Amino acid sequence: MSIFETGMLICFGIAWPVNIYKSVKSRTAAGRSLTFQWAILIGYICGIIHKILYNNDIVLYLYIINLLMVSIDTALYFRNSRLDREKERLNKK
Repeated sequence: MSIFETGMLICFGIAWPVNIYKSVKSRTAAGRSLTFQWAILIGYICGIIHKILYNNDIVLYLYIINLLMVSIDTALYFRNSRLDREKERLNKK
């Protein structure tokens, strides 16, 4: 187990709840990047695969927790995109 890898995942793990909160409160996808979200998801999936295949330790759980939080934030992106489209449609009337 690397203390630096653990530190990185804890720092990211602290940031994701803040992002989730902002996504819930803002109810808009403006300023968000789906490409960025997918890149982060793929990165965590790769980290999980690496941990399972080569270095199975407790840090695996940090990867999984972070992956779940990013997945929630990505789902909120899709919800907020739908809300943005609905707002736009109503404003055109």
